[in-house]
Amino acid sequence: MQKAIYTTVGIDELLSHVQALKGVGARFVQMHAERNVDDGSYRLLYTFINVRAAQEHIAQDGSYAIENLVVEGIDQYQEIPSISSYYPAVFPFENEAHDLFGLAITDMQIDFKGFFYQVSTAEPMSVITPEVKVAREKAMKVRAAAEAKARKAAAEKAAAAAAAAGESAASAGDAAGSDAQHDEAAAKAALKAAEMEAKLAAMDPEKAAKVRAALAAKAARDKQKKEA
Repeated sequence: MQKAIYTTVGIDELLSHVQALKGVGARFVQMHAERNVDDGSYRLLYTFINVRAAQEHIAQDGSYAIENLVVEGIDQYQEIPSISSYYPAVFPFENEAHDLFGLAITDMQIDFKGFFYQVSTAEPMSVITPEVKVAREKAMKVRAAAEAKARKAAAEKAAAAAAAAGESAASAGDAAGSDAQHDEAAAKAALKAAEMEAKLAAMDPEKAAKVRAALAAKAARDKQKKEA
């Protein structure tokens, strides 16, 4: 037997109620967001399995209670505190509420070692590791600088070539473009290396050592092929 308990709370009360549920060992089940078609406001429903409530409300018969926290009348631009510091498993649900309705869920505290999923921007819900984030930002800067350098060099070489020997601007641009391609390839390699380091850091040390050895052996073979 299951008993559903619903408690309506305000946004400013949400975290205190969640903390209380966490304190009695309640388990998070799901979070649901929906829009009220009558007034355009939003409603959030947080569902937990509360063993203690089951004992109190169902006379200790071995069943459990489904306890729900309901937050109603939410404006689209109100800030909703994330409960991820208490229940990390809420992340996909909060992310969905943000993506579907644009709800402003703040202070998310998630660490999936960078492998839950990765996005290229830092906001609003990036969960990449700091190392990968830095590498991506560096790669973007290097790529932008390389493209700017290529455009400037192409214009200068095209002008010089046209004045001196009548060479086409296109051929001069190709020569400059090769520099940009080299810089971009280096940036991509740096990013790939950073992402691999993040993965290795999350592995068991013994397994990580084997992977490193395999990568080193592959790099050596590739180098021998190029030099042959």
